[in-house]
Amino acid sequence: MQSSCDTLLSVTNETQSWACAGQVVSLESPVLVGILNVTPDSFSDGGQFATVADAVDHAFRLIKDGAGIIDIGGESTRPGAARVSANEQIARTCNVIRGIREQNDVCISIDTTLAEVAKEALQAGANIINDVAAGTEDDAMFELAANTGAGLVLMHRRLPPEKDQYSDQYDETPVFQDVVEDVLGWLLSRAEAAERVGVKKEAIALDPGFGFGKSVEQNWQLVEGSSAFVASGYPIYAGLSRKSFIGATAGIEHVESRDTASAVAALEMAMQGVQIFRVHNVYEHARVLQSLPSANH
Repeated sequence: MQSSCDTLLSVTNETQSWACAGQVVSLESPVLVGILNVTPDSFSDGGQFATVADAVDHAFRLIKDGAGIIDIGGESTRPGAARVSANEQIARTCNVIRGIREQNDVCISIDTTLAEVAKEALQAGANIINDVAAGTEDDAMFELAANTGAGLVLMHRRLPPEKDQYSDQYDETPVFQDVVEDVLGWLLSRAEAAERVGVKKEAIALDPGFGFGKSVEQNWQLVEGSSAFVASGYPIYAGLSRKSFIGATAGIEHVESRDTASAVAALEMAMQGVQIFRVHNVYEHARVLQSLPSANH
């Protein structure tokens, strides 16, 4: 599948495509993943898309703005969020996936840590499993990805959401020997575990997990160290949109006012070869990333 961000500069990366359940996502230019949370309690857009019709309409706005992938989640992963059952996640997400798929062949990802939810989402038309637990919560996730050929996002986190805090609210700084090396090493170990079960390397993307158990400074170290992740040979998937470390650094308390600052951070990562960005405001990220050609020449 050709990315919707065709106007953005082609970046030389270790990998140029991502295999996702019968579709191939081109990574020759940055790909924007539009966030569609069908939850009442997500930190930025919770409760905004409470009906299937509202959620599907928003998905098509994201596509129009330049999203090459739509990421749909039925459980908030914000710090302090309560867990949602598999049945409830399925009820929230699968009709939305069907509604999009009936009208468009855009790649769709399901944001879940449960294989039961992922299986239903894939059957409804999703192509990608976005697992913020990287297979550590459900042993069946890797086997499902292997059997279906779904794209698989593996994200690093130190704690599950219900035990975590926002990056600017830690009483004690999370401990890493070297945050870039530690996070990358852990992600590579999870990728190897997935591949041992039969997931193909070309289906795996790695997500450093911005905001998930890292301080403000540690998140910026991950941004600045993006080239190390790119050199791994896996597609790199970055979810830093509107995160607390962005707001803390820019002095922007209001979450929805962080879009430009988020896009500038994404540009810094794109200049190092990062290919996939999970974002709330697709239009603003596409606008800022338009400056990538001049930044690289």
